[in-house]
Amino acid sequence: MKAALARVLPGLLLTVALGSAALWLADLRFFRDTLHVGALLLVILLGMAWKSLAPVPAAAAPGIRLAQRPLLRWAVAGLGFRLSVGELWRIGGPALVVVVISTFAALAFGWWVARRLGVPEKLGLLLGVGGAICGASAVVAADSVVQSERRDSALALGVITLLGTIGIVVYPLLHRVLGTSEFVYGVWNGASLHEMAQVVAAGFAVSDEAARVATVVKLARIALLAPVIFYLAWSLRRRHAGVGKVGVAPVPWFLVLFLAFALLNSTGWIPEEWTREIQRADLWLLSVGMAGVGLQTGIADIRAAGLRPIAAGALQWAFLAVFSLLLAGWLCG
Repeated sequence: MKAALARVLPGLLLTVALGSAALWLADLRFFRDTLHVGALLLVILLGMAWKSLAPVPAAAAPGIRLAQRPLLRWAVAGLGFRLSVGELWRIGGPALVVVVISTFAALAFGWWVARRLGVPEKLGLLLGVGGAICGASAVVAADSVVQSERRDSALALGVITLLGTIGIVVYPLLHRVLGTSEFVYGVWNGASLHEMAQVVAAGFAVSDEAARVATVVKLARIALLAPVIFYLAWSLRRRHAGVGKVGVAPVPWFLVLFLAFALLNSTGWIPEEWTREIQRADLWLLSVGMAGVGLQTGIADIRAAGLRPIAAGALQWAFLAVFSLLLAGWLCG
């Protein structure tokens, strides 16, 4: 036991330090209110900067692997505490229809366009899930079953964050040009921007009501994470079974916990202040796990991937933005 702990401790301490630093930076006004950059992107950048500027000690490798896989899966399970069935019903049936149809249409389009552009299969899967559902958290969840190359998670997260950051500026401008109602804008924003922080920032740039609607719509989108990852696990397992190499569990345990935590959170039994602390702890755990991803990816790895992943992500986002706007205007206008 002591020997195993001593083996993982150096890398674990490194990821904990980077994850904690990212959370601290994300709370600073400059990053939070000016750049609208979250802890998950910051920790990826910190890890990548370390990997690019100095070699990661060999002694840290076991602990980094522990953070990158098991800890991240627990963190994904903890995302269930951000969901509430009651909140989802409050936005109404038409908005939920917009979310479900546009999300799955974007997912299919994203995977198709990635194949057409020659993006590596596993990277294309991560980009598609991250772009269609909830950015970094979706990439982490998908990678738990896709088991991609070490640089793919960081690259997918970088592409999605770049596009979503552009959306913070572009969406309010389009709202003013198109003259959409606050409700339609909120549904469109929540149904098509990538990260929750980006959705909230683009919502408040229009009004408090737009931000409220967009946040709940985004939660509905996050709820689709579980069925999509279940499908990925089933699909990959079936494909691997055909060649005699099964490496994916039929039912990922962390998604079962995700659903259980979401149901528990929906009961209202947990006091709000406890829920906020659980969510904060889960964000810290996500940051620690993503530090492991960043530490295994350098700038040279990103450069080697070329422009095709960016093009795939941008085309998927453009499709989702246009499709969800038209659908929201038709069903919710």
